[in-house]
Amino acid sequence: MTVQPQTLLTIGVLLLFLVTVESGGYFLTKVVRRHVETNDLQKGFFRAGHAHAAVLLVLSIVILLVADQVSLPAPLEVVARSGVPVAAVLMPAGFFLSVLGEDPQQPGRLIILLWLGAASLTAGLLAAGIGLVLAGAAAL
Repeated sequence: MTVQPQTLLTIGVLLLFLVTVESGGYFLTKVVRRHVETNDLQKGFFRAGHAHAAVLLVLSIVILLVADQVSLPAPLEVVARSGVPVAAVLMPAGFFLSVLGEDPQQPGRLIILLWLGAASLTAGLLAAGIGLVLAGAAAL
């Protein structure tokens, strides 16, 4: 298995981001134990943000490693390599930042980060999926 230097760098950064997910988990234990005052909206969004961050960071690493093993068409490669990692930052940011403040009753304007992240996730998954199908078909 050959891993490109830029992939190693990106995976290193993603692993460092996982440390922030770990600290977010500690924050969630404070929320659950009621050491931090939150309403139901905030609790739900904080949990969703935490879960999305962890899953998307790990998925990003998998996609990067697989992408290094095949030759993806140039336009797909850029989106396949960046879409999910960008989503791993934007989506949790949207969940967390849109419900900051005292007793918000609905998400604030920063919810747009969630939707931008969702678009990035969709683009990244489509590009990686299509690229791998094309690479697999060409190898048959």
